[in-house]
Amino acid sequence: MKLDFIDLGKLSISKTNMRYAKKAPDVSDILPTVRKRGVLVPLIVRPNCGPGAFEIVAGARRFTAAKIVADERGDGEPLPCAILEAGDDADAIEASLIENIKRLDPDEVSQWENFAKLVREGRDAEDIAETFGIPDLMVRRILALGNLLPRIRNLYRAGKIDRTTVRHLTMASRSQQKAWLALFDDPKQYPPSGHQLKGWLLGGTCIPVKHALFDAEGMKGITLDLFEQVSYFADADAFWSAQNAAVDERRDSYIEDGWSDVVIVPPTEHFHGHEFVKMPKDKGGRVYVNVRANGEVEFHEGYVTGKEAKRIERGEKIDTGPKVPRPEVTGTTQNYIDLHRHAAVRAALTRHPKIALRLMVAHAVVGSPFWTLRHDPQRANKDDVRESFETCKAETDFDAKRRAVLALLAFDPERATVTAQYGDRRGDESHLVALFLRLLDLPERAVMDVLMIVMGETLAVGSAAVEAVGGEIGVDMARYWQADDAFFETLRDKEVLTQIVAEVGGETVAAANADEKAKTLKRIARDHLDGANGRAKVDGWVPKWMAFPPAAYTARGGVGTVEKAALVAAARAEREPKPTGPGAVVALPAPKKPKRRKPAASQPEREAA
Repeated sequence: MKLDFIDLGKLSISKTNMRYAKKAPDVSDILPTVRKRGVLVPLIVRPNCGPGAFEIVAGARRFTAAKIVADERGDGEPLPCAILEAGDDADAIEASLIENIKRLDPDEVSQWENFAKLVREGRDAEDIAETFGIPDLMVRRILALGNLLPRIRNLYRAGKIDRTTVRHLTMASRSQQKAWLALFDDPKQYPPSGHQLKGWLLGGTCIPVKHALFDAEGMKGITLDLFEQVSYFADADAFWSAQNAAVDERRDSYIEDGWSDVVIVPPTEHFHGHEFVKMPKDKGGRVYVNVRANGEVEFHEGYVTGKEAKRIERGEKIDTGPKVPRPEVTGTTQNYIDLHRHAAVRAALTRHPKIALRLMVAHAVVGSPFWTLRHDPQRANKDDVRESFETCKAETDFDAKRRAVLALLAFDPERATVTAQYGDRRGDESHLVALFLRLLDLPERAVMDVLMIVMGETLAVGSAAVEAVGGEIGVDMARYWQADDAFFETLRDKEVLTQIVAEVGGETVAAANADEKAKTLKRIARDHLDGANGRAKVDGWVPKWMAFPPAAYTARGGVGTVEKAALVAAARAEREPKPTGPGAVVALPAPKKPKRRKPAASQPEREAA
C-alpha cells in the first residue's frame, strides 16, 4: 500500500464500497471541516480499469464532501489516498466494512451482504470476526440471514418484520418461509410472529435439546437457533419416545435403590412443592418425577403429602401401598432385549409379505411414533364449489366404499375418515395391535379395499400423484363429472369460453359469437350441454383441463393440472429405455387416452375392478 494525492476526476466509488449504488450519504457532520481544512484522512482506493483511474473502497463520505466543496468553489484539490493492490476484492470489502462499522453500524442485511461477499472471496467466519474485532457468534448470526428468502430480507430491511421474527425465520425451511409469506400477504390471515413463530415452525411446543435425558448427538430433526444459542427438537414424537424411555429407566433405578414408590407426574399435572413435605427413604418418602410439557423433567426425592407428614409426626405409619417390587431386568437389559427381538422380527418379516402388508395398513390407519398420516381436507374456495364436489358421483362412490371399509373394520359408522383424525389416539399400541390382528383375519381382497381407501384419503389434491395415477388407470372423467353451474361460475376468460363453445357447438357457432360477452358464451355452451333452446345436446363433454392427460386452451399457461402432468411425462420419459448404437431413433411415448365408457355388462373399467 502506498500514499499519493489523486485528482477528484480520477476517483469513483467502487462496487465493493458499502455505499455504492445508494443515495448520496449524509455529510453534514464533516462538510464544515472539509470546507475549512480539506480532507485530512486518506481515502482507501485501488486502480480501476481506466488509465490513471482509481475506485474508492473506503471514504465515500469524504469524497462526497470534497466534491460538494469543489462545486462550490469551482475547483477541487487532489485528495490524499492509500492505494491497494488491484484485484483484491476481499481486502477492499474489509476496508469498506471496517471504516463504516467503526463509524456507524449499518443494518444487519447490509452487513450480511458484505460478509457474504467476503465468504465468497474465501474468508471464513473466524477470519471475519478477527478482522472486525467482533465475536465469532455475531458473524454466524449475521450470515444466518442468508437462509432467508430475498423477499423476507427486504421486508426486514424495510422495517416490516421485527428482529425477533426474522431471527426465528432463519430456522425455517424454504417451504415454511413461503407458507409464512402467504400468510403475511393474506389480509384475512395473521402470520405468527415473535416467539409464537418458533412454535409454529417446530409444530407446537418447543422442546430444547438440553432437556433430553438421553444422548441426542447425531439425532435427526434438531434445529439450531443461533441467536438464542439453543437447539430444539423439530420432531416432538421422536423426542417423547426417547424421553419416556429414559424416564422409565430412571424409575427402575430408583426402585433398585430401595425407594418405596416412584410417582410419574404427567405434563397435564404439576408437582406443587408446598403441598409436600421432605421425608427420608426409610420413613416412606417417595420420588416424584415431574414431566413438563416443554420436555423438562424434575426429580423430587424423598417427599410425602402434607397429611401423611402429620401422621408420621404423631407416630403413625402411613400406607405407602404395596412396595413396588424390583423389576426382574434393568432398563438397560430391557433395551438390549428389545433391540435384538426387533432385529429378529424385522429380518423374519422379509419372508412374510402378506403379514407385512397388513402391518403397514394398520400403521397407516392408526399411526405410530414413526407413522403420521393426514387425510387431505379437500378445502374449497367457495361454498358452491364445495357443494359441487361433495355431491358429485365420484365423491359419492368413494364415500360408499369408505363406509363399507368402516363397517369391515368395526369402526364408528359416523367416522369421517378411515385414517386417524386430529384428536384420535394416534400411535396407541393397543389400537394398532387390535387392528393388525383384525386384518390378519381378512382375505387379501378385503385388505386391499382398506388400503385403497387409506390411499385415496391421503392423496393430495392438485398433486402430480393425482395426474400419475389418473393417467395410469386411464380415468374417463365423463363417467364421474358433468358441467354444472358452479363450474361455469368460475370461468371468466373470453378466449377460453370461445374455445369451449367451439368444442360443444362447433367452429361456426363459436366464430359467430366471438364478440359476445362472457355471460352469453356461457349460456350458449350450457344450452348445448343441456340440449336447450333448440340446440343439439352434447353428452360426455369434458374440458381439456380435467381430462387425463390434461391440456391448456391458450399458450399463457398457469394451469396447475397441465404443469403437474408435465412432471409426470418427464418422469415417464426417464423410465423409457435409452436407444443405443448408431442411428438409434428416440420414439416419444404417446399419452394415454381416456378409456371409452362401455356398458357395465360388457366390460368394467380397470378402476372399477
